[in-house]
Amino acid sequence: MNILVLNGSPRGKNSITLQTVLYLQKIYPENSIEILQVGQRIRKYERDFNEPKEAFKKAELVIFAYPVYTFIAPYQMHRFIELMKEHQLPLQGKFASQISTSKHFYDVTAHKFIEENCSDFGMKYIKGLSADMDDLLDKRGQKQAEDFFDELLYNIKNDICRQPKRTGVVKRSAAYQAALSETPKKNGKDVLIISNCAENDKNLQSMIADFRAALPYPTREVNLRNYPFSSGCLGCFSCAVSAKCILRDGFDRFLRQEIQIADAFVYAFSIENHYTHSSFKLYDDRQFCNGHRAVTAGVPLGYIISGNYSNEANLQTIVEARGEVGGFYLYGIATDEEDSSTAILNLSKSLSYALEHRPSRPQNFYGVGGTKIFRDLIYLMQGIMKADHKFYKRNNVYDFPQKRRLVILKMKLVGLLMSIPWMQKKMKGKMARFIIKPYEKVIEAAVSANKY
Repeated sequence: MNILVLNGSPRGKNSITLQTVLYLQKIYPENSIEILQVGQRIRKYERDFNEPKEAFKKAELVIFAYPVYTFIAPYQMHRFIELMKEHQLPLQGKFASQISTSKHFYDVTAHKFIEENCSDFGMKYIKGLSADMDDLLDKRGQKQAEDFFDELLYNIKNDICRQPKRTGVVKRSAAYQAALSETPKKNGKDVLIISNCAENDKNLQSMIADFRAALPYPTREVNLRNYPFSSGCLGCFSCAVSAKCILRDGFDRFLRQEIQIADAFVYAFSIENHYTHSSFKLYDDRQFCNGHRAVTAGVPLGYIISGNYSNEANLQTIVEARGEVGGFYLYGIATDEEDSSTAILNLSKSLSYALEHRPSRPQNFYGVGGTKIFRDLIYLMQGIMKADHKFYKRNNVYDFPQKRRLVILKMKLVGLLMSIPWMQKKMKGKMARFIIKPYEKVIEAAVSANKY
């Protein structure tokens, strides 16, 4: 069959993900596989989309191949999907799947992003392959790649797929109008609004204006559409050692001197293609010059979102997970779906509380799981990721369980005692009391403090 592979990696032929495609091409030579280097040629395709148009016409199966960057596909792939929609490609009924490589840091949200966009085109989607970066180097990984492709061909032959379910943005009956009055401002806090607001996006503009009016602190806004990015992240890893971006548009300095100095962040965007405009993804990816270091941990983070956010489950996961992994304090999300004025007013109140009281909360699964993936990755790659390694050592991120020798010894001792029959009888029904004993000591030692 005719297969079109969209290689979204900015590294082109040197992409690790592409090697899986090339391996499958060797194993299954009876198929015609055409590869478009959309990651490297995105600027060219912005000017002239004829080559992709012709390739899509011939394709019976489209495979999106990419490394996972910041919860979803790289900016270049994100931008290419925008171009596909701008050119209104007739893809309905064509089969689609995907191949990604990563360390499994939110590969699930990346795959869902591609699946949702394939559904928008009316394509017949078949579950993709989410491989570790090193999987192809061993027999097990090679077999998994072959198993994926065998099942993919079987499903196509038997028309087994996920039927497209369109989830476009719901049209509103009326545009949102700014309605909140100006609140007197207090100095001493730097609140930064990071947006990608388009000139004609009146809803988002009005929401931002209302938030700035309601918040009792002055704000400043950075519109990502106005920053002169020279390129998306190249995936070159040069910054892993130096902590400086190889691109010379000054973004790494801008990030550290203008953005990371803020006392609180507010991300403001309109939903497009199950995320937002690619300008925000460009910003996401270019932050890799900061590596995997949560340098803004504890800083309050909020969102102003225009669009039917309640219908975008995958986007909701990304929004929450971004805050959890980064160690931010997510204080609220305001949308324009229902009572927008109240939502924005509550967001401003929540931010005021967060700025004045600096509350903290423990990470949930999104944060703990993501951090542990990074922890293990940086420890293994400390020779390359030197800046990350120093940061992780300095901030005690290397919390490996084998380092907690006293706890391990205590558990072994308890296990040994409980293996003795007479001790089992003695401890029967008392285990729960034994477990909570340390907590009772904490409560007994607590100082009673009536805050009110």
